[in-house]
Amino acid sequence: MQKIKIFLVALTAFAAVSCLDKVPGSAIPQPEAMQTFDDAEQTVTGIYSLFKSSALYSGLLTILPDLQTDMVYAVDGYSNTYGDIWQWKIRSTNAEIEAVYAALYQIIANCNFYLDRIEGVMAATTDDTKLQTLDIYTGEVYAIRALAYSELIKCYCKAYDPATAKDELGVVLRTTTIDPQPMPRASLYDSYQQVLADLAEAERLLDEDDDAYSSAFVTRAMAYALHARVALYMQDWQSAIDYSTLLIESNDFALSSAVSLYTSDMTYFDYMWNYDVATEIIWRIGFTTTSYGGALGQTFLGFNNDYTYYYPDYVPAQWVLNLYSQADMRYSSYFYPLQTGYNHGLQWPLLVKYYGNQDFINNALIYHTVMPKPFRLAEQYLIRAEAYCRQATPNYSAASNDLSTLRATRISGGGAVSLSADNYIEQIAAERVRELYMEGFRLQDIKRWGKLYRNGEGFTRTPQSNSLAEGSSLTIKADNPLFVWPIPKHELEAPGSLVQPNESN
Repeated sequence: MQKIKIFLVALTAFAAVSCLDKVPGSAIPQPEAMQTFDDAEQTVTGIYSLFKSSALYSGLLTILPDLQTDMVYAVDGYSNTYGDIWQWKIRSTNAEIEAVYAALYQIIANCNFYLDRIEGVMAATTDDTKLQTLDIYTGEVYAIRALAYSELIKCYCKAYDPATAKDELGVVLRTTTIDPQPMPRASLYDSYQQVLADLAEAERLLDEDDDAYSSAFVTRAMAYALHARVALYMQDWQSAIDYSTLLIESNDFALSSAVSLYTSDMTYFDYMWNYDVATEIIWRIGFTTTSYGGALGQTFLGFNNDYTYYYPDYVPAQWVLNLYSQADMRYSSYFYPLQTGYNHGLQWPLLVKYYGNQDFINNALIYHTVMPKPFRLAEQYLIRAEAYCRQATPNYSAASNDLSTLRATRISGGGAVSLSADNYIEQIAAERVRELYMEGFRLQDIKRWGKLYRNGEGFTRTPQSNSLAEGSSLTIKADNPLFVWPIPKHELEAPGSLVQPNESN
């Protein structure tokens, strides 16, 4: 079904009060709000607009989980942007930690507002076409709420262990805006059950005919992609395999080749990062030159400081650069040696995958802004390969085929790999870094792998050229409490709050 929506700029401000008590449309008397089809459509439009927040995929939610680990180094002379996160001085009062938490709960509040009222709108609607459209909108909202809760769980909760999940803290599960009361955090088990329940509704209501690559709207394919990711995090290996397979075998998506030219000087993979369109993008955040979010590339390039030199706050870790073979075409798509404008004159392969959408640069001189791509088909191959290896009866052959298929589209001459019980986690971990670099997965991966990965040793930073002294020499074990972000202090201290702190608080 064709859907037409107009993206609006979100005008939401976050006050220093509990994020859990916020409701949208505060200027509208609640009983009178969202009564018609048009009202419902505008509410969904508003929910989409919230994803443009620089606290989410066009900024903090994408950057911070990788920046906190061993993926980048702060440059001597940097602007101190995200300095506390990189140096592991993470506190419950950290502005970035608060912003991610608030932005995700704001999305949940808007979804709850819609879901509280949609039955009344449908009861008052007689047009069958509009009723079908409202079903689709409702499916989108359920998927979006599932996504927001899954990201909160990922950032603010421990890794899921089926044996202990009912005894671990999850998140506060607010599912209505009607008469909100203070609530404690649900268990980790119940928190994920809420995500799965929302996904079940989304998958029931969304129409597979709307599945399409590079969609800026939530589709059933996006719900499947989230389901596969959540299943992997929950150690539900069979579900991870089943849902990733639905996407891998779909006719709607295909890996974008880094070894085949799309234009005379650009591969299909290059085009994905330069123009934000590709057959492997399952869902992206839709930006225009007049309505866009944060600038993902700013902290890695800083070219628009003077439009002459580059002033990156962070540069790629040498060990990451060393992971790519000479035949791996991802390297040239992700990194390029550039001269910095610092007094020490550092020249280094800088991260250029977020240099900026070329149309935005050419038409409006908007640098370092790209449309975030929270779900790509490449991740689904990595999910399925890992799940094959970790199920009760491992299928290393099938996992090897998945990894080899992905690598064949990235590496000139092919990239066959053979996985076994002795090497699979290191191979998959390395491939996840190569493919998903600075897309926000590394912190969660190390946390959820625990002792499986390098016997729980986590990671060690050692200084590299012109790296900031403070923070360049760190050893962080996988069981460090700060792999789980602290609950914001104002959330714990809000009047009547029942929210329990994390160990990192």
